[in-house]
Amino acid sequence: MGDSRRGPPSTPQSRKIMVIADPTRESAAALQYALSHAVLEQDELILVHVENNGGSWKNAFSSFLRLPSSSSSSSNNASSPGANANVNITNTTSSLASEIGQAEGNFLEQMKRICEIAQPKVRVHTECITMDGVKATAILLHGDKLGVEVIIIGQRRTISSSLLGSRRPGGSLIGSKGIDTAEYLIENSKCTCVGVQKKGQNGGYVLNTKTHKNFWLLA
Repeated sequence: MGDSRRGPPSTPQSRKIMVIADPTRESAAALQYALSHAVLEQDELILVHVENNGGSWKNAFSSFLRLPSSSSSSSNNASSPGANANVNITNTTSSLASEIGQAEGNFLEQMKRICEIAQPKVRVHTECITMDGVKATAILLHGDKLGVEVIIIGQRRTISSSLLGSRRPGGSLIGSKGIDTAEYLIENSKCTCVGVQKKGQNGGYVLNTKTHKNFWLLA
């Protein structure tokens, strides 16, 4: 007779997932996508902000997501798992993201709080790095240093960036304003990089990777 004994079920491997954290609506969309569709409970989520000379960020999130308060969303997130899980996480992150910029405090810590409430089992930490030259280069170097498997970045798609980005996978014009950071990361990252655009409040996401362009994912 064959040996019917079986070993313990294998534990899913933990991944390091980096979300580029900026005080913009594109970054809010990237965080929502990551929490509702990309991150699993055994993963490690790293919110990375690259310091540069930017303007005021306080109105970016609040104008993008004006939704109910976090008290109602927290109860939604505790509902039964299954098909509604992603919907509940999306509702939670949307509600909480509306608070970013409304109160005093570091927006990275506010984003971390969103993650901890939406995905309480996921390990989350924040990092702020200094940009020495080009933002995309700083992100790639830091991602290699941390050993991340996935980079998620909010993307503002334009005709010029689409055409130029697809023609120059080698990134020879990284310093040009015609090549945006997301497009360069998608084409040059050693790991998987996902560019995220949100299609309205309930329209889902348009995703871009090195192998898939303009993939529409319903919310």
